[in-house]
Amino acid sequence: MSKTVLRQLEQVVRSSPTLEGAGVRLDRVFGYNEVPLFDPFLMLDDFGSDDPDDYMAGFPWHPHRGIETVTYMLNGEVEHGDSMGNSGVIGSGDIQWMTAGSGIIHQEMPRRAQGRMRGFQLWVNLPKHDKLMTPRYRDVKRSTIPEVQPAPGVRVKVVSGSVAGVRGPVQDIVVAPEYLDISIRPGGEFRHAVPRDHRVFAYVVDGSGRFEDGGNGIGPGYAVLFGAGDEVTVAAGDSGVRLLLVSGRPLNEPVAWGGPIVMNTQDELDRAFDEYRQGTFIKHGRDPEAGN
Repeated sequence: MSKTVLRQLEQVVRSSPTLEGAGVRLDRVFGYNEVPLFDPFLMLDDFGSDDPDDYMAGFPWHPHRGIETVTYMLNGEVEHGDSMGNSGVIGSGDIQWMTAGSGIIHQEMPRRAQGRMRGFQLWVNLPKHDKLMTPRYRDVKRSTIPEVQPAPGVRVKVVSGSVAGVRGPVQDIVVAPEYLDISIRPGGEFRHAVPRDHRVFAYVVDGSGRFEDGGNGIGPGYAVLFGAGDEVTVAAGDSGVRLLLVSGRPLNEPVAWGGPIVMNTQDELDRAFDEYRQGTFIKHGRDPEAGN
């Protein structure tokens, strides 16, 4: 049997403040400038504030093609609607996993929260042969996300993937992602096997943690990218740690990225924006901006 190889840190990335949507203040963990470092993941945003003026402008109607967007709310609520006719509210602890595929137009509008509003949006790239797949939407309620305790002082909410034999509710995703929300009490440690061919990163939500033997503590607002290997380890700092651990199969394909649309070539990107301007962007459902 081959020896299990513990993944070491390859890079540490610090989030930076930015303005998105109609004027939402958020922290961008990684994005356009980091391609293809996090392949198949394109972008991670951490949005939240105690001040509603920072987020109430929201993200009015806008298009997507060629990607999946994953919105995870820790606290607060976001109203959403899309060109497939889906609408509703993403509440605290809920996930929205939206596959844009051939094209979708949607909006995400935060509601005024009592106290702090906090959530994350992850963009997952689609491979060339699935860029124009039929759009689909998954509304994953908090009550359907299992929580396991694989080690003393460790709690893991399994959105997708598997921990301790328990599978998350989000399955049948092209890049076979694993999306875990992990909380570790002080003194606790979590070790987790990840397929050798997957890209793996962690994002520290609260507290601090060590991500390799003998490593330094890393605090909130930082993403750590792991190198090659079979297993990752996270040890909690003095105040414990909460983190997102995300992995997926890299696509190793060219990326042509223009705003909310990600294709493989500039020609495909230009065609997408031409169709949006001409009103032929939506292949399934209806254009909510056209009112038809």
